[in-house]
Amino acid sequence: MARLMQSKMPTMGTHQQTVVTSRRERPIRARAFSPARLERMRSIMRRQVDSGRMPGLVTLVSRRGEEHVDAIGAFAFGGGTPMRRDTIFRLASMTKPVTAVATMILVEECRLRLDDPVDDWLPELKDRKVLRTPGSPLDDTVPASRSITVRDLLTFRSGYGEVFFSVPGSPIHQALIEARLPLASWPFAGTPDELMQRLGALPLVCQPGERWLYHMSGEILGVLIARVTGKSLGAFLRERIFEPLAMKDTDFSVPESKLDRLPPCYGVDPSTGKTVVLDEARGGTFSHPWAFEGGAGGLVSTVDDMLALGKMMLNRGAHGGERILSHTSVDVMTTDQLTAEQKAASPFFPNFWDTYGWGLGLGVVARRQDIGRSVGSFGWDGAFGTSWHVDPREEMIGIVMSQRRPEIPVLPTVVTDFWTAAYQAFED
Repeated sequence: MARLMQSKMPTMGTHQQTVVTSRRERPIRARAFSPARLERMRSIMRRQVDSGRMPGLVTLVSRRGEEHVDAIGAFAFGGGTPMRRDTIFRLASMTKPVTAVATMILVEECRLRLDDPVDDWLPELKDRKVLRTPGSPLDDTVPASRSITVRDLLTFRSGYGEVFFSVPGSPIHQALIEARLPLASWPFAGTPDELMQRLGALPLVCQPGERWLYHMSGEILGVLIARVTGKSLGAFLRERIFEPLAMKDTDFSVPESKLDRLPPCYGVDPSTGKTVVLDEARGGTFSHPWAFEGGAGGLVSTVDDMLALGKMMLNRGAHGGERILSHTSVDVMTTDQLTAEQKAASPFFPNFWDTYGWGLGLGVVARRQDIGRSVGSFGWDGAFGTSWHVDPREEMIGIVMSQRRPEIPVLPTVVTDFWTAAYQAFED
């Protein structure tokens, strides 16, 4: 690919530097972006750094073959290494769509079937007991009405998941914390088998297929993939997704030779209110392999690697001469699978279900409520200020990467402002 232009913006302050890269891959019928409005988007993103909330970030927008990348600020507060296009970021929950793609590969090969029970592969989940109500004592249960299926896991309707949003402080919430299960403890410090054993000792929060519960189904899918293939989750992802798409920097850990491209991750210490480092590069969570490779939140990646994944999904399963999925798999993955009743019974972020649905392993925009993403857009976000979405209507892929955990469980403004600004940067 020919790079048309690379320029460096003037340094502002001790830690702000913006590197802008633009390129066109093929002839386009009209300019995809307005230069003036791209500059406005850069200014909006710079304000996130100038505010002191984060030391730096990287954004990428691709539309109709035209790409623009901004690398703003530095790895750490106080200056130092500038953000770069190839900076490696902790994806957190942006891992979930990748795991869903891997699952659908196995569905296409008939090694898994969407509506088959997972009992044979995950015997720990066989013959489940279900809490009478989500807030009931752990011994107040009824039998499960049926087995958990692959579809239940992909749609997050397995009966396992994060209950902080619905019954915080309940007996099942406390039990998840005591068992040090995600998200009560991250990363999970045990093995895949230990995760399943701890889950198997607990009742389901609700009947399989009844309601949507965040996160845990993605972790279970990672274990399921490993058991079905006889390989680690990471090995299967590398063989069937990362290597075919040339996603060379995506994995569950960062090798020593690349650690200088991984910035620290920041958050707020609740006891002092001060911003602190949550995770360093060297000696941190991703500086070495883990026994548990989290299918719901364990990957690291770059904007270009996630762009390759986005192009594959935008092209309905194919990219760069490689077909990862059939177009029918992409279609079902990106179709809202939840009923209105299931959404009403599934508390999450404020007003989330006003806009979103859930497909197979990723969010789907079901109703346009603002000036951002179109109906039919799909993707997901991560807890450390990362976001990846694909918009078939606009032929657009957008990615923003930062490394700052918000103080409360809502989308940080770096994500919401990026999507607002990106959609206002169109020329037509």
